[in-house]
Amino acid sequence: MQLAPNQLAGHLHKGLKSLYTLHGDEPLLIQEAADALRAMARTQGYTERSSHTVAGAHFDWSEVLAAGGSMSLFADKQLLEIRIPSGKPGKDGSTALQQLAEQSRDNDATLTLVILPRLDKLTKGSAWFAALESFGVTVQMEPVERAALPAWIAQRLALQDQRVVAGEEGQRTLQFFADRVEGNLLAAHQEIQKLALLHPAGELSFAQIETAVLNVARYDVFKLSEAVLAGQAARVMRMLDGLKAEGEAEVLVHYTLSEDIRALKRVKDAMNQGRPLPMALREQRVWGAKERLFERVLPRLSDKALAQMLHAAHLVDGIVKGLKQADWPTDNWQALHRLAMLLCRHCMAQPAVQSSVQSTGRGVVR
Repeated sequence: MQLAPNQLAGHLHKGLKSLYTLHGDEPLLIQEAADALRAMARTQGYTERSSHTVAGAHFDWSEVLAAGGSMSLFADKQLLEIRIPSGKPGKDGSTALQQLAEQSRDNDATLTLVILPRLDKLTKGSAWFAALESFGVTVQMEPVERAALPAWIAQRLALQDQRVVAGEEGQRTLQFFADRVEGNLLAAHQEIQKLALLHPAGELSFAQIETAVLNVARYDVFKLSEAVLAGQAARVMRMLDGLKAEGEAEVLVHYTLSEDIRALKRVKDAMNQGRPLPMALREQRVWGAKERLFERVLPRLSDKALAQMLHAAHLVDGIVKGLKQADWPTDNWQALHRLAMLLCRHCMAQPAVQSSVQSTGRGVVR
């Protein structure tokens, strides 16, 4: 059975199952869900806990199976935790997990908790994961995207009886807070807790948050790609500066930007040949959030603009490999900034065209 993260608390209060699986790449959300499950388990008599971390190709699964099938020596019930940081249990682990899942159906003395990272589509279709899902409860911890981060911060502040001021100033404060902690949810949680220590319950001003909240944002090149395609110029500049400070490889940043440009060009070429946009996107394997961004951007991108960006990507490829290009910065990151902003400008939302149209249908477009 699958549950959304916000359904877990209500589910736990209705009664515990014998098998739970948490998977995702947000350590904070995984930790909080596991803590909630452990707390409820203690109230239900699961007072003994054993933990196993699967590491290496020669991990001994027999010990896990023995723990799952044995009665506790010191308590009536026990909590068995299995962490698989790689998300790949291997052949022996696959068999063991299926066996544990089947045993959980008739074993009320052991509550099994399996913790996994974010899983790809192939892994979710594996026999062992299907068994965990069939015999137990699975919860996928989705990341909090940038657009949802201000509301998430406001919700967390409310839990400690704090809030930003109402109206536009409060929204500006939340956006500032989100910029400081983007991509680092665990640190965001710590910064929110810090505010509870520094200030009493009630309203928080922009100045109080600006002074207290550290810049702990963490970025990755995949989120950079989405920001560029969304035309979010200020965010793109922050992300590039952050990636540089974190020591990200210039070659990887360039590859991400140039691959987006090439994909846009391929889809546009397919459209020019008469293919509908949805078909062209499927053929180029553009899915998810990027598919929606492509759908917004492509209809207004000209062949000339795409050719210009493709040429610029070629020039920057040489720059990051040590070549000099006329009229381009010699510094790798400055060249990447210029390429990113070139693509970003073409992806920005176009202002509405204003026209003074007369009743006759003629007018001057300004």
